[in-house]
Amino acid sequence: KPIAYSKALEKGYTAAQTYVDVKTEFPGGDQPTYTPVNYDGQFHGPVQMRYALGNSYNIPAVKNLALVGVKDVLGLGYQMGLTTWEPSEENVNSVGLSLVLGGREVRLLDLTSAYGVFAGQGKQFDPISILKVTDSKGKTLFEYHESEGKKVLDPGIAFIISDILSDNGARTAAFGSNSILVISGKTVAVKTGTTDQKRDNWAVGYTPSVVVGVWVGNNDNSPMNPVVASGVTGASPIWSKITREVLSGKGDEKFNKPDEVIQVEVDGLMGGKPHAGSPTRIEYFIKGTE
Repeated sequence: KPIAYSKALEKGYTAAQTYVDVKTEFPGGDQPTYTPVNYDGQFHGPVQMRYALGNSYNIPAVKNLALVGVKDVLGLGYQMGLTTWEPSEENVNSVGLSLVLGGREVRLLDLTSAYGVFAGQGKQFDPISILKVTDSKGKTLFEYHESEGKKVLDPGIAFIISDILSDNGARTAAFGSNSILVISGKTVAVKTGTTDQKRDNWAVGYTPSVVVGVWVGNNDNSPMNPVVASGVTGASPIWSKITREVLSGKGDEKFNKPDEVIQVEVDGLMGGKPHAGSPTRIEYFIKGTE
């Protein structure tokens, strides 16, 4: 979902873009009609991107994917490190609008690396496991030297996605105000995910210096016990413990706001310009999209 919303921001949409979260049937052509449902089984009416992503609502995510295009989203994910998302004709034809709901297999390492692009202000770094190799006499045979990375995402977009995923208020409707996703005293962006029948449960979260990804599931792909596999009871407690440990002793690292990102007051319900009698809120925009 964050990758698909990033592609929307690239195309000029904004975090105040409003999607209508109601029962929606997407024509399948020669396939059955696709009717996604939300995790909570509810519909939420008009929802701005910030809250659609924060609460991980499925129907707005599918609508967003339909607007920006499956191939373009696959392409961005591939650039960000999802090796199974190559935007080939075969891959585009084999995956539909369920792409944003887990409709394409990904590796935990790949997904964690892709979130590292958000953490790294839009730069992609290949995963590294071996830092140095020496022989028995201590002579260095190989040593890894940090690269500058590849810029695959606008830093302003990376900041806005990170701001949404670290905005506890934006996810309160789904997770409550004091969920296990909150790391006290630290600014941490985090996203959970659960596939159908509780076969996979994910939590990936990050600060500007650390990314932690957790997957929980059965090796034979059988459904998990639903009691232990929702977004806040499966992977999330493991993610929370690791993240607390990794960040202990570190100060609060804020996400760096680029100069190209500005704050503008918007209508609280529909995301347009404020008008009399309606609540307002402040949102981030890439300059020129406000």
